[in-house]
Amino acid sequence: MRAATPDRPRTRPGRGWYVGAVLSAVVAVTMCLLGWRQADQADRINAHPVRIEGTVTQLPGGSGTYSQVAYAADGRKLTAADLWLPAEAKVGDRICLEHAADDAGAVRVCGKRYPQPVGVGLAQTTVPLAVLLCLGCLLRIRHFRRAHPVAGREGTPGFTVAFAAEGMPAITQGKRTRRRRKGGRRALR
Repeated sequence: MRAATPDRPRTRPGRGWYVGAVLSAVVAVTMCLLGWRQADQADRINAHPVRIEGTVTQLPGGSGTYSQVAYAADGRKLTAADLWLPAEAKVGDRICLEHAADDAGAVRVCGKRYPQPVGVGLAQTTVPLAVLLCLGCLLRIRHFRRAHPVAGREGTPGFTVAFAAEGMPAITQGKRTRRRRKGGRRALR
């Protein structure tokens, strides 16, 4: 039979709440940047579209394999990956593309709004979910801190930062102390 162990009061929430808040914030920011990039490219193409023809060189097949289209613009041969291709597209088919006049790398299929619609749809779905998860984690941490205040800090928000440098007195329970150098109090030469 095991002896009953006294329950220790928890002094802080689990690290999982902090990790969840940070990771969800990172996901939200990353997806915002992805959606912003797609929208920016779409706006630049809409401002001054240049129509060209490209050739389908690869079709999506399984996970990690994207479609690929080769095209020539500004005297260079370029490729674009993960474009929205028609369902009946085959390798070697010619396809109409539009690129921005000032950037041949910003390209989309003619008649489509975004270069890679999957990025915009993914951002529209994941950003609100990540923000809600982050807020939930932060509220849980705040609730725990209010329910279990640290002794001596009830009702005092904020934090203290103390810096000590060589030769400055350290702050230890209200007493001033000096650091001793190795070899005593000899002057440095």
